[in-house]
Amino acid sequence: MYFSTAFLGTLLTAAAQANPYIQENLHPIPKCVSKHEPITVIELPLPPVTLNETEGGCTRQVNPRGTGCIGANSSNLLSGNFLPDGDHVTASLVFTGAPASPDPRSNYTGLNLIIVRTNGTLFPNGDAWKCITCGIPADQKYGLTSSMDYQYPQAFADGTRVLAGSYIIDCGTSQLASPKCTPDKVHIYPLRWNTSPTGSGAGGAIRELRKHPDDVHLTFNALSYSGSIVSQYAYFARLQFNPAPTNGTPLTPRYDLVNVTGLYSSEPTSIFSFKGKNMMINEQAIAVGEARGLNGVGNEVQYIGFPAESCNIDIFDINLESGKVARMTYGPEYVDPFDVSPDGQWAVIMDTTTTNRMMFLSGMRGIPPLVDSLLTAAISSIRNNGGRRFFVPWVYPRKIPYVNSDRSYEGQQVNAAGDGSPGSVNDPFWNGGADPRWSPDGTQIAYFQLLTVAPDCGGSNPLPCPVSTAQGGRTARLMLATLTSRKPQKATKVQPVSDTIRWGVPYIPGSTVPAGLGLSYGNFSLPGKVSGHADVTFTANSAGTALETVDVTYYNYSDNGDNFIAGHEKVTALSPNATLIHVNWISNLSSTGTSRSTKVTSPDGFHFEIDIEENKFYANGTLTTTVDDMIYQQPCNGC
Repeated sequence: MYFSTAFLGTLLTAAAQANPYIQENLHPIPKCVSKHEPITVIELPLPPVTLNETEGGCTRQVNPRGTGCIGANSSNLLSGNFLPDGDHVTASLVFTGAPASPDPRSNYTGLNLIIVRTNGTLFPNGDAWKCITCGIPADQKYGLTSSMDYQYPQAFADGTRVLAGSYIIDCGTSQLASPKCTPDKVHIYPLRWNTSPTGSGAGGAIRELRKHPDDVHLTFNALSYSGSIVSQYAYFARLQFNPAPTNGTPLTPRYDLVNVTGLYSSEPTSIFSFKGKNMMINEQAIAVGEARGLNGVGNEVQYIGFPAESCNIDIFDINLESGKVARMTYGPEYVDPFDVSPDGQWAVIMDTTTTNRMMFLSGMRGIPPLVDSLLTAAISSIRNNGGRRFFVPWVYPRKIPYVNSDRSYEGQQVNAAGDGSPGSVNDPFWNGGADPRWSPDGTQIAYFQLLTVAPDCGGSNPLPCPVSTAQGGRTARLMLATLTSRKPQKATKVQPVSDTIRWGVPYIPGSTVPAGLGLSYGNFSLPGKVSGHADVTFTANSAGTALETVDVTYYNYSDNGDNFIAGHEKVTALSPNATLIHVNWISNLSSTGTSRSTKVTSPDGFHFEIDIEENKFYANGTLTTTVDDMIYQQPCNGC
C-alpha cells in the first residue's frame, strides 16, 4: 500500500476463464511475445487439518507421524521463496491442537517456519514438509515477543538461513533441508533498527522487509505518524551480526541494521513543480511509497509509488546507483505483490485484472495524477474486501513497450489452465496472497492462495460463501506453477552492492523525514505534453496545515496522443483519524482518441469512506466509468 501515505467481479472472472477469447483480449499479445507459454499448476502438501484445535486435538489418527496439525481457518499460511536447491519452498504457518508437554508432539504448536518439498519426494520421516523452528530450545529464541511474525520467509543463498519477518532463523553450518539441521542447531535472531541518538531502547518498528540477493542488504519500510496523517518511508540497510550488544534492546545476539539510507530525497518529494501559475509533473521524482523488493540481479528497488496515471496503482523501479525511475507496470488494475526472475528479465505479479474490481476508478486512461494527491491511500484500499483478496498471478516480460493508453500488455495469467470449478487451480474464490516467488532456475513460481470466508461472503454480503474442497476444509493452500517450456538457468551469485546510495539520505538516528508532495496551494495551469491543458486548484484545510480539495478542469488534455481528456473533476478528502478517509467526489470527464470513455459521478456526487487497515468499501452515490461499450461500476458496499 502507498501511504502519503464483487459479486459482479466474480462473474466476470468466471467468464474470462471459461472463454480464452475474453482473456486474450484483456491484454493483446504484442509482437515481442509470440504466444502464451504452457504453464502447469499443482497444489503442494501441507500438514493435515485437525477439526479439534484444543489441546490434544492433533491426534495420531489425524497425523500418524506426530508432526503437527493446522486448523482449517487458522493456519495463517504465508509462502516464501525457494531454497537454493530449487526443491524446497519456505512457508510460515500456525500449528494447533498439540498435546501438552512432555509429549514430543507438543513442539508442533504456534507460529513456525517450515520448508515444503516441491519435487514430489519426501523427507526421511515420510512427510513432504519439515518444521525448522519446532522444538527449538527456549534459550536459542532470542528477543522473541508476543507480536512476532514470520512474514515473507526468504531463504539466503547459503541454504542455512531464512529472513522471516524481523527475525533471521539460522541453522549454523547445516543446510535447512538436511537431516543435520535439527532443533538444537537452530537459533532465532531479532533484527534491530536503531532510531535513538543514544542507541538505547528497542529500536524502530519495521515492516515489509525484503532481502537483497547479495544476502547482506535488505529494504524495509517504516510508518510515520503526524496528527491524523500516516505516511510511510522506505530504507536500505546492511545486515550486521552483533553477538554481544552492550546498548539497546534486546541485549541478546541480534542482527543490527547499519549504514541505513532513506530512499527519499533530502527535499520534499517534488512530484509537482511550480513556476508562477504554471505547474509540471516530474516523472523522475523520487517518491518511493513502499519498497516491495529488489530485482533478480539486485541493482534496482521495486516499489509502490505515486501514480503515473490517476487512480492506477503500479509498480515502479529505481536504480540504486543512478536514481533513475521507470514504470514497471501499466495495466489499469491494482498490482502490488510481485517478484522479478533471477535474470531480471521477467516478473510475476499479483493483479486484480480478472475481476475488473478497480476499473470504475482507473478504466479511463491518460488522466494525470492530480486528485491522487488526496486519493492514493483510499484508492489502494479498495483492492481488497477485508480479508478477501482479488489477486490472480500473472507473468510478463519486464522490458515490454507500452502498447496503447487503453490497454497494455500485462502478460499471461499463471493459473488460467483450469475449468474454474470449486477447488480448481483457477477457482475464482481462491485468491492470491502476497509475494509470489521465482525458483532459482527461473522455471517455477511458488505462491499461496486464500479461500473467501465469512464475513467477506455470506450473511448480508450478496456473495455466497464457497465450501472448501481442500483436506479438512482448509482455507489456505500453497501452489507451484511450472513454466514447462523454459530451460533451467544456472544461478549466478550476486556480489555485494555498495552501502552508499548517492541519491538517498543517510539515516541519522533521531532525525526526521521530509514531508509532503512539494505542493503549493492556489490556482495553476498544467500543460499537456501533446495538447491542451488543465486548470488546477489546490486548496488547504481551514488550518492551512494539509491539502483538502483538488479541483481540475481539463481542456482537450493529452500527454500521450492516445487520450484527449475534457471535463471537470473535484475531490475533497478528510481524515478524522490516521487510518480513516472520507472522500467527496464530483466527476464529469470524457475522453476521445484510441477509445471513447467517460468517468461520471451521480448528480449528487460520489461519497465513500474507507479505513486503510480494514479495506471495507462503503459509498453513497455512484462513480461509473465507460470505455467504448464496457460499463464499469463500483463494488457493492462491503463487497
